[in-house]
Amino acid sequence: MTTIVIIGGGITGMSTAYYLNQYTRGIEQPVRLIVIEGSSELGGKISTVRQGEYIIESGADSIVSRKTNMEPLLEELGLKDELVYNATGKSYIHVDGQLKLIPSDSLFGIPMTIESLASSTLVSAEGKVEALKDFYTPNTTFTENDSIGRFLEAFLGKEMVDKQIAPVLSGVYSGDLRELTIASTLPYLLKYKNEYGSIMKGLEANRGTLQKGGDRKFYSFANGLSTLIERMEERLAGDVALMKGVRADRIERISGHYGVVLENGETVEADHIVISTLHPTAQTLLSSDDLNADFAELRNSSLISVYIGFDVPDESLPADGTGFITADSSELVCNACTWTSRKWEHTSASRRLLVRLFYKSSKPAYERLSRMTDAELLEVAVQDVKAAMGIDAKPIHYDVRKWHDTMPNYHIRHPHIVASLERKMEELFPNVLLAGCSYYGVGIPDCVANGERTARRIADRITLSHDS
Repeated sequence: MTTIVIIGGGITGMSTAYYLNQYTRGIEQPVRLIVIEGSSELGGKISTVRQGEYIIESGADSIVSRKTNMEPLLEELGLKDELVYNATGKSYIHVDGQLKLIPSDSLFGIPMTIESLASSTLVSAEGKVEALKDFYTPNTTFTENDSIGRFLEAFLGKEMVDKQIAPVLSGVYSGDLRELTIASTLPYLLKYKNEYGSIMKGLEANRGTLQKGGDRKFYSFANGLSTLIERMEERLAGDVALMKGVRADRIERISGHYGVVLENGETVEADHIVISTLHPTAQTLLSSDDLNADFAELRNSSLISVYIGFDVPDESLPADGTGFITADSSELVCNACTWTSRKWEHTSASRRLLVRLFYKSSKPAYERLSRMTDAELLEVAVQDVKAAMGIDAKPIHYDVRKWHDTMPNYHIRHPHIVASLERKMEELFPNVLLAGCSYYGVGIPDCVANGERTARRIADRITLSHDS
């Protein structure tokens, strides 16, 4: 019998198990699948809290619609009828003590048309003129491995990047734009620049593709995002051993294969191992001096999420929209705020206001915030709500979640580090594969695709080994 152990029961690990369960059914050699998850619950950063009338996503809150690789999986799991989509609405940047509108005809703050550029209230007249150089300055040096921040600044100008694009794009990718590559963020912008001679012309020409589905850019499930994990767990029950609340301690070699040593002293023998944890855990499990230098170059950032429910209708919000991002110069402590009950109607049964504030390690205040109690963080969030939106009410529900060192940053050297790890893993730990958001994409569709690829690689290896 071939035993495959998957360490980590987040979305990548669960996807790997799900597809392996499918791909190995036709293999003559018996296969045993085991998922080891240190937490008492599966899902990782997918974590829905059903609290009274509220549905609260303590981690990831949605799935990107334009990444269509999820569709077959949702069909197989019978989840299509449970989909809910984001409500339409405007987005703002909090700057100069007020909420200023991000032009609607823009992508991550990048103008899609010259009209969108002209309408911006975030950029000065001089900044708009500087952005026009996108139309007449050709790209002669930038490749996919260059900085997305420097690329955008070269053609749209520093003010446009600093005041309108960076607050949005840095929030999405949790990092400094000047340290993130074009390849790991928006590679099609380089293609548009080279093909159309202009980023804005390329965006306008491809608006239909980029805005496919209209304003339905994100989706979740009527009973929360954890529905995806729960349905996968149901389908795997009986076929896959799901070991929850058991933490893996290290990986050892045992006469031609491996042993996963658990913290309780038990050892699970394995022929193939998938490590779908964050990279610091993978580094500890492998404990290899030959890999430590590469692992040390990978980076994670941190995030504190604070949800607040108020006994006021969400019509109390000061503007027609779904939330705001803060500029670096904003006096608010938070990095962003989603008006959750407005953006996601299923999250508040009686339409009472539910907001979510984000506090990221990119701000100097984070170190102080990370030492605060949940009650103290709630007070900081309440003050931000009052300052930004003028809402002075007592919370009726709240949820605080600290995600320390769990948000991967794909900096300039990231692709080279991953390639180096892949080469060394093949040599040092054959049949042990790294998977997950530390390496191959941070969104849920990316993690599912990574899980599917990983499952296919292992299934192919088992088949080849059996045939030979």
